[in-house]
Amino acid sequence: MIDDASGATVTIRGIETGDQGAWRRLFRDYGVFYGTEFGEDVLDRVWALLFDEGSGVRAIVAEQDGAVVGFAHYRAHFDTFTGGRDWYLEDLYVHPDARGAGLASALIERLADLARDTDGAGSLRWITAADNVRAQRVYDRLATRTTWVTYEMRLDG
Repeated sequence: MIDDASGATVTIRGIETGDQGAWRRLFRDYGVFYGTEFGEDVLDRVWALLFDEGSGVRAIVAEQDGAVVGFAHYRAHFDTFTGGRDWYLEDLYVHPDARGAGLASALIERLADLARDTDGAGSLRWITAADNVRAQRVYDRLATRTTWVTYEMRLDG
């Protein structure tokens, strides 16, 4: 538990089944932020993945004064360059009303601690949109910007 700049109590913890309503609202808002409208079927599938041991996808949440106001989805995977495991931050979102209090940094730092405690080494990677400048200012303080270029091939119809 930490206190943010506003004096609010902040907790970063694993997601729980009781968080579903708050998570759905936040994940829907996250989609809108990136120009995507998630249908109920997508929300249902992603929610189920977060609790499916075989999926490898997990989540932590940021709770501010008892309300869930942010989340990070992540997964660990095998890395062929090191022969070990690396971690990937799949999604990160903090509600606009809670931004500026260090919650995105706290989520990333908690995820890095989880990775260190689990594997001891490796790396944590993530991507963001080129125009998400506000997030990049946070990320530039926490990590090294790489020179890798990301490509995406759509596999649906």
